[in-house]
Amino acid sequence: MSLRSSRLLLYAAVAAFPVLSPETALAASEAGHELGNALPVWSVLPFVGMLLSIAVFPLVKPHWWEKRFFVVALCWAALFMAPFGVAFGWSEALFELLEIVLLDYLPFIVLLWGLFAVSGGIVLKGDLPGTPKGNLAFLLIGTIMASWVGTTGASMLLVRPLLRANKWREKKAHTVVFFIFLVSNIGGCLTPVGDPPLFLGFLRGVPFFWTMRLLPLLLFNTVVLLAAYFVMDSRLYKKEIAAGNRTDDGAPKQPLKAEGLHNLVFLAMIVGSVILSGMLSASPVFYDFAAESLKGVHVYEGLVMPFTNLIQMGVIILAGALSVISTKKELHEANFFTWAPIKEVAGLFIGIFITMIPALAILNVKGAELGLVRPWQFFWTTGALSSFLDNAPTYLVFLSTAGSLGATAGVATAIGTVAPNVLLAVSAGAVFMGANTYIGNAPNFMVRSIAEENGVKMPSFFGYMKWSGLVLLPLFVLNTLIFFVR
Repeated sequence: MSLRSSRLLLYAAVAAFPVLSPETALAASEAGHELGNALPVWSVLPFVGMLLSIAVFPLVKPHWWEKRFFVVALCWAALFMAPFGVAFGWSEALFELLEIVLLDYLPFIVLLWGLFAVSGGIVLKGDLPGTPKGNLAFLLIGTIMASWVGTTGASMLLVRPLLRANKWREKKAHTVVFFIFLVSNIGGCLTPVGDPPLFLGFLRGVPFFWTMRLLPLLLFNTVVLLAAYFVMDSRLYKKEIAAGNRTDDGAPKQPLKAEGLHNLVFLAMIVGSVILSGMLSASPVFYDFAAESLKGVHVYEGLVMPFTNLIQMGVIILAGALSVISTKKELHEANFFTWAPIKEVAGLFIGIFITMIPALAILNVKGAELGLVRPWQFFWTTGALSSFLDNAPTYLVFLSTAGSLGATAGVATAIGTVAPNVLLAVSAGAVFMGANTYIGNAPNFMVRSIAEENGVKMPSFFGYMKWSGLVLLPLFVLNTLIFFVR
């Protein structure tokens, strides 16, 4: 499809979307920014279309998709924003657009870019055994690291060495899938640094080490998944050895060594900036306790860009830039490093963030109407929505819902006292079930993109959901029965 045709698709998308009724617009005006009371349910259709595009286009028009994914994302964003502006007013539309882009998308993509840039300069050289035991060790180490350097940091550090270790193998997509399950998601449950939802909980009063209570769930899920992976990989490995796929037996072995370790300093800067942002948010220098809001730069009427965000992003950009400048070209080449994966993530997620505005707004207002009272209900509802929406704001919605239940004892947060077993369920649902789809958590998509860039034929969007449905959903049922049904 030509660029002209893509533009026509954009214009058609804007024109074809039904305009909201004047009554709905009036309701929005009366409700201020409580859009969830005014937006109709069908306003989430552009978000559904965005998800279907990610699922279908790579299968039916892969080459066209590679060149036009950003245009498609803009089409779906316009499909929501244009009629929204007509019905609610362009001032309201601009406010919502700036809020989601500046306060949510920009910090999100800057963090991903920084971790991607820094991890690309760390190279593990030598003979890495693409054996079941070697792969098991990679997955275990990554799972342990994820809570301390973040799921994105651990994923970006280890995915390339894992791919190089298994380069000789024909069947390796399953290894990447289990890597996403464990390293990119479940492993990040123990600290607020591990996954964004837990960090937001920390900012709202959940003690830093309270999330260590998820350790029994982490151990259970890790043991089950690693055992299942080892059995599967061992069978495939034996078949490949029998078929004579491995040709390096008997060759001189090269000792393992890491290069580009100066990038660990930049990685520490990034992780430290996230922790620092949380600490500064509680300081009167950066938080206006009278207005109950963060101080910052006034961007638009009623919209403030917090100084803490600017500091965090500034440190991350500095760390990433210093990494790129100081890392030798040979190290990037050894890592097969290109900017393509982060460009794809940035292009697709701008569409996802904009089109999910109505879904989050409706959920934020009506989440308490879902009748959630038991831990298992919070686990599955939070998890199901975190599989498709950004798990951080979804976590906040259900944390607020849990805080409104009127618990008299438990974890005291800024949004109410939450019963420990309910908070455990919300936390586990948001972190664990982000593994259910490629878009459930940011590193999922990045790992998939890097794997495909290195020649691994990864499952499609629905193909990956088949994996998660067969492997993860039964595991989460066991989680429910063991930990959340009391």
